[in-house]
Amino acid sequence: MEHVEFEKNIKIDKNDALIIVDMQYDFIPGGSLPVEEGDQIINGINDIAKLFKKKTAQVVLTQDWHPKKHLSFASNHPGKSPGDEYISDNRAIGPILWPDHCIQGTKGAKFHKDLKVDLADKVIKKGMNPSVDSYSGFQDNDKKSETGLREYLNSKKIKRIFVCGLALDYCCYYTALDGFNFGYKAYFLVDLTRGVDLPEGNIKTALETMKKTGIKFVNNESFK
Repeated sequence: MEHVEFEKNIKIDKNDALIIVDMQYDFIPGGSLPVEEGDQIINGINDIAKLFKKKTAQVVLTQDWHPKKHLSFASNHPGKSPGDEYISDNRAIGPILWPDHCIQGTKGAKFHKDLKVDLADKVIKKGMNPSVDSYSGFQDNDKKSETGLREYLNSKKIKRIFVCGLALDYCCYYTALDGFNFGYKAYFLVDLTRGVDLPEGNIKTALETMKKTGIKFVNNESFK
């Protein structure tokens, strides 16, 4: 990530929100859709969440919360396998199919035990419509239904969002992009996310797209 430039001298205040994306067992090594090194960012996320709470900013968790028959699962498409390319006609599912993950009420859908969920002011569930996926914490992929995140942030008069969690090139990326497009100043905590890179090169594309869009990159040094 040598092409990433980090912002400096960021001061957190009550008009900021940290959005921690999908830190659930199924996305952590050992889960059904593991992101490599996904467990290694938990302590850093806890530390940054403590900083936000200290500065009276908001901390929000997003949680993938799928029904068993979700059409993003390869198991619901006869003859298809996880990782196969697939885009539904309305582009609500795709660009690839996934293994079953984050099914409502299962351990895989729970937040990892080491994540300090007590620091969160709000939990936003997403991906509940079986025929539409929700990579973004803000809205479904068909952009027809919102999750309630924007309404919540607006109620708290939030101006800036800081995104971290899993996975870099999907749910974190789309959350940051939607946040920017909804009018928030968007910052991406690159050190506190990890990607799946499916299809290959997806992480590089996501970072380049965010940079061109106007999303800023930050790391731990940005807040000193």
